[in-house]
Amino acid sequence: MKLGLVSDAHGNAGSFARALDELAAEADEVLLLGDLIHEYRFSNEVIGRALDDGLRYVLGNHELGFLKNPAAIARPGVVPELVARLREMPLRLDFEVDGKRVVVVHASPFPPYTDYLFTGSPLLARCAELEADFLLVGHTHVPMAERHHGTLVVNPGSIGETREHGSAMVSYAILDTASEEVEVRRFPNPVGGLDGPTEREILTAA
Repeated sequence: MKLGLVSDAHGNAGSFARALDELAAEADEVLLLGDLIHEYRFSNEVIGRALDDGLRYVLGNHELGFLKNPAAIARPGVVPELVARLREMPLRLDFEVDGKRVVVVHASPFPPYTDYLFTGSPLLARCAELEADFLLVGHTHVPMAERHHGTLVVNPGSIGETREHGSAMVSYAILDTASEEVEVRRFPNPVGGLDGPTEREILTAA
């Protein structure tokens, strides 16, 4: 099964729509890994597309902050129905595909659940506790595919604003759960008025 992975849109409606449109032709399912909005700025367009498309979606720290802020929720233009539906989204997904267990969170699956799982993070040594074949995360805005204690940890980077050094490209990813191949797709961030073809990179994990 091919899982499309999209994270950290932060209200970037143009790049979010492009990623979903490209994935529609290839992915069997698209998973949203959180932070579709930016701080207290709600995006009817991004959240509406995610929910209307029926995509499985875990909340990130930006959604949680927004949902705890009555003043942000009450701002003119915010659609109450979308906020109500957003509250129903989980913090974590656990499911099986191709006989393999998948865990999906925005940041870390370990308390306090807000840590950044970069390459070299000590928390990655705890992956054995999950008893999962795949751990899918976002939060760092940097793509990653690494295997730790039998768990393939995959981060698609950010479709909203990259933090890859020297890059102006936003990114998403496709995980083939059968072959365990991870392909990162990057294209120029339209927020900067940039345009260009989608570039592909295969990330390998020993």
